[in-house]
Amino acid sequence: MLTLSDVQAARDRIDGVVRRTPLDYSHSFSEMTGATVHTKMETFQRTGSFKIRGAMNRIATLSEAQKEAGVVTASAGNHAQGVALAATRAGVDATIVMPKYAPVSKVKATEGYGGNVVLHGVDYDEAQAHAHEIEREEGRTYVHAFDDPMVMAGQGTIGLEIAEDCPEVDTVVVPIGGGGLIAGIATAVTETLDDVRVVGVQAEGASSAAKSLEKGAVTEIDSVDTIADGIATRSVGERTFEVIRERVDEVVTVSDREIALALTLLLERSKTVVEGAGAVPLAAVLSEAFDYDDGETIVPALCGGNIDMNRLTTIVMRGLVQMGRYLKIKMALKDRPGELETVAGIVADAGANVYAVHHDRTARDVAVNAAELELELETHDEDHAAEIVGELEAHGYDVDVLV
Repeated sequence: MLTLSDVQAARDRIDGVVRRTPLDYSHSFSEMTGATVHTKMETFQRTGSFKIRGAMNRIATLSEAQKEAGVVTASAGNHAQGVALAATRAGVDATIVMPKYAPVSKVKATEGYGGNVVLHGVDYDEAQAHAHEIEREEGRTYVHAFDDPMVMAGQGTIGLEIAEDCPEVDTVVVPIGGGGLIAGIATAVTETLDDVRVVGVQAEGASSAAKSLEKGAVTEIDSVDTIADGIATRSVGERTFEVIRERVDEVVTVSDREIALALTLLLERSKTVVEGAGAVPLAAVLSEAFDYDDGETIVPALCGGNIDMNRLTTIVMRGLVQMGRYLKIKMALKDRPGELETVAGIVADAGANVYAVHHDRTARDVAVNAAELELELETHDEDHAAEIVGELEAHGYDVDVLV
């Protein structure tokens, strides 16, 4: 079992390379939830993610022969960048296997940090299997993304920082993919502070830890499906599961809709860019996926900010939909002069802004003397969106809400 002394030793090894990241009190999220919310800003870490902590600690403990042979790993993106940078700093050759559909930004960043990237498989698990083939064929040391005591200890240095910067913390909320991050943090905070609670959070589409706890043993799920690609693993690790079972109080899940909303709110309220996995802990707080008291001091660990720009655009749009700030509707219009102007007038009088208009006379499901109109609108909130639909229907239009 991982110990506090393991984490403390890791902090000494990685000092000077890994940044101490800030803990930021959020007035907005505290007001929204009734709790006292401090976000752990690991988005400011080198490589934009916590993964450099564990990777640096693991590579620092290699023998000279192992360093000479090089390392290999598999990753959906953040661990890849951490290993690439840590290996480069240590003068060690690193081969990184990433899924074929890993975000382009993460692939390019990994190469930029000095890693030799190999794209293989549709998800982390297939990439990992190929990485182990390279390990056997080339004699490299495999640097596991999570199920390694030295990696877990490195990630746990975040917990030491939380305990020192916020000793009054009641609950620390941590995302779970393979479990290395929460295993390290839980070890650090529970062995440093009294009466602290650790809550783990997974995406509904990648809930292997929750299922493993239900069954009392590591349980692999058949597939993963979530916007939080950084925690999209089919199974937690054997070592990490033992720590989770011993030191984590509760594991909950959140939906992609809730993740998208949290990510969008972080952008708008905190001016903070996070990836899906980074938004997961705050999503759990905002959606009340676990119980907490008014005034309770909560620290969600925002574990990374490496998000592909195309994906960010899509997720933010989903978040705006959740907030009632974006409305897409469809209706049939009489194909006569002035009809579109009439609709535009109703929308304008209701105080909405038009993003886009699509007017189609050739749509198959409208009458010959009609046209199909799609409108994308900027709205204030859900009530405002409902008001606009109501106004259009009051003027005789049959409105179909698409988003």
